[in-house]
Amino acid sequence: MSELDKLEAGEWYNFGAPEVAARKLNAATLAQEFNAIPENEAEKQEAKAREILGSAGKNLVIHSTFNFDYGKNIHVGDNFLANYNLTVLDIAPVNIGDNVWIGPNTDIYTVNHPLTVKGRRERLGIGKPVTIGNDVWIGGHSTICPGVTIGNGVVVAAGSVVTKDIPDNVVVGGVPAKVIKQIQQED
Repeated sequence: MSELDKLEAGEWYNFGAPEVAARKLNAATLAQEFNAIPENEAEKQEAKAREILGSAGKNLVIHSTFNFDYGKNIHVGDNFLANYNLTVLDIAPVNIGDNVWIGPNTDIYTVNHPLTVKGRRERLGIGKPVTIGNDVWIGGHSTICPGVTIGNGVVVAAGSVVTKDIPDNVVVGGVPAKVIKQIQQED
């Protein structure tokens, strides 16, 4: 298997391999193109974002800056809003539902690295998908770690680091994020 095949199969791969590095370089070029579009040209931003993403529903808004590892592994639903300075390391799929708001300076990571020195010296990485449900609000300066699933109707407090799955209809916060309270949704 090539290193890119290993990456896509969810196995340990060498992130310095030429085919992996080329994919990341292409993503960096697309990110530069997106980030060069002025904020007052929302239609151009949306068109470029749709070129970058794997899929997107209606009412897509992503503000600059937007950085990613691939782009095509990011799938967002209807009424998606990402405020300034979103980074999505989408080595593995990132699936985001409808009516999701992401605050500024938020990071979503699907890539992880070995705990061992040997593994890091070998430049190994592994992807773990991230799933974010419908009607989620992620506060600014939050971090979503590899392999996490966030349920529907969740509020992630600003500055949180989400390291584990989050059930539906709760507010979470802290480092690491923990359930703070249940949310009673209106009918």
